[in-house]
Amino acid sequence: MELRAGKGNALRLLLLSVLVPALNIGVHGLIFWFFRDSGLPPVANAVFAVLWGVIGIYSIYFTFNWLVEQYPDQWKRRLLPFVFVGPAALLLGWLLVLPTLRTLYLSFMNANSTEFVGFANFAAVFTDRLLVTALRNNLLWVVFGTFLCVGFGLLIAILADRSSFERVAKAIIFMPMAISFVAAGVIWKFIYYYQPEQEQIGLLNAIVVAFGGEPQAWLSMIQPWNNLFLIAILVWMQTGFAMVIFSAAIKSIPEDMLEAARVDGANEWTIFFKIMIPTISGTVLSVTTTIIVFTLKIFDVVMIMTGGQYETDVVATQFYRQLFMYQNTGYGSTLAIVLLIAVIPVIIVNLRQFRKEGGF
Repeated sequence: MELRAGKGNALRLLLLSVLVPALNIGVHGLIFWFFRDSGLPPVANAVFAVLWGVIGIYSIYFTFNWLVEQYPDQWKRRLLPFVFVGPAALLLGWLLVLPTLRTLYLSFMNANSTEFVGFANFAAVFTDRLLVTALRNNLLWVVFGTFLCVGFGLLIAILADRSSFERVAKAIIFMPMAISFVAAGVIWKFIYYYQPEQEQIGLLNAIVVAFGGEPQAWLSMIQPWNNLFLIAILVWMQTGFAMVIFSAAIKSIPEDMLEAARVDGANEWTIFFKIMIPTISGTVLSVTTTIIVFTLKIFDVVMIMTGGQYETDVVATQFYRQLFMYQNTGYGSTLAIVLLIAVIPVIIVNLRQFRKEGGF
């Protein structure tokens, strides 16, 4: 009897394990097809879609949680984490992993994805003059943009921490973070604006002329100066981000430690390099890697300011141009994979730092 009951319970669990996922897939698939083919007004469609999203997610978690609760305790402890992590992992796989694999496949194909060309596209990326220029410019953004953002952010955080106008100073420095890179590009385009042989309405040229200098076409100057003027926009926007993170880290340093160092005769430089930097090294690494990833993906500023002209192209603008303007799927996919490969080491460093700090 016990054996028969055990088999019956196992059969019941097996049946539920098949029916619950199938029921979820069937019901939500029907709802999806309904919304896709419905003739509802756009506003009503959007409202019902949001409601379906909220109720649907709840129903998925509820039904799978109920299913796991039917299992024996030893299996319940193993399966329950997957109930909450599983849907998110599947969604990430659908939205990130599958497109990445498809892009990798397309990078080995020709321009219209009809013929396998092997590593020819990768060879072209590192030999074509325009693409090599884009890679070089990305390196400039990574080196100078990251160094200046982190350096200025750390300096301002330390100085503001000792100022009686700390809140006001931080608010002013952080303010550019409130606008998009597109808006920042428009603002700085007016700052760099140049009119040959006319009255200068660009702020920077107006200042130069006011002091007796000659106005310059800042964005079309020879390399690397025009790229550095574009990088200045990144520094203007991201220094506030670095400053806020560094300020929080500095405030977490025990004051007793700093006072003990001063009592022992350490000057401020020694305290900075021997105590502050080692203590917040994890934060410095996190901010640095975050900005490196940001500079590798830079697109908006370059596209708004120069459109990639005057040898200011970066990998993202070349990717956009190759894929959407020239319809060269092979080159575009290869550039996307090159960008992914460049980002992976930075992500690995971040993950190791999180593991060291006990993040997971």
